Amino acid sequence: MFPLKDNIPTDRFPVVTVAIIVANVLVYFFWQRGGLVLGDPSSTHYLEQLIKFGAIPHELVHGDHCGFKDSIADNPIVCRGPRYPPPSQDPSPYITPFTAMFMHGGLLHLGGNMLFLWIFGNNVEDAMGPARFVVFYALAGLAALALQVAIDPNSTVPTLGASGAIAGVLGGYILLYPRARVLTAIFIIFFFTLIEIPALFVLGFWFLQQVLFGAYDLSNPTGGGGGVAYFAHIGGFVFGLAAIKVFAQRIKQTPSARFPVY
Repeated sequence: MFPLKDNIPTDRFPVVTVAIIVANVLVYFFWQRGGLVLGDPSSTHYLEQLIKFGAIPHELVHGDHCGFKDSIADNPIVCRGPRYPPPSQDPSPYITPFTAMFMHGGLLHLGGNMLFLWIFGNNVEDAMGPARFVVFYALAGLAALALQVAIDPNSTVPTLGASGAIAGVLGGYILLYPRARVLTAIFIIFFFTLIEIPALFVLGFWFLQQVLFGAYDLSNPTGGGGGVAYFAHIGGFVFGLAAIKVFAQRIKQTPSARFPVY
């Protein structure tokens, strides 16, 4: 399933949602210098930014400094204790939970996250107002990272991406507009169709996937998640469920149900 748009109109232009999308795109192309398909693993600049500004659980828990052991080409990451100060140009690891929210591992990673944010974020922002939405989005991202770190506090793999914060937006949306309908592309081998599906099903199915894949990661000692931070998604989504009623100020009436198939 590939969501395209929902049927909930907004009363106000989603200034914050658009600003976050623009910021993520600018960060990926001009600050990370990411490629058109994947982040270029041969780019010294790309890898340095990944280590410096991605959120590394081991750094956050132990206060260590993590970096490349010998050469970037070999891509080994080593973490040294706090008695070994980081290079002066390196940021504090405690700002990386914020910088990592705007970094991505590839164009597909970026595009998928921004599509979900545009479809569902504009309505959540409309229900909160810009200022509340900024706080909600940031807290969702922090909650997402907190669960990921709690699950594997010794990991030296940089965590990055807006998906944890966006998962919080999805959790809020599913409670605000459970009867909304989402125009979704359904792919079956070489064929596809467009159909409106209840948001409760689309987002509920997405969350169930994260839980199942996360459980598989825990049961597979060699790791099988393909680099996806499933527990960050779970943490963000649960935060959205728990906090949406505190932040939302008004909820738009859901349009009457329709079942168009294209």
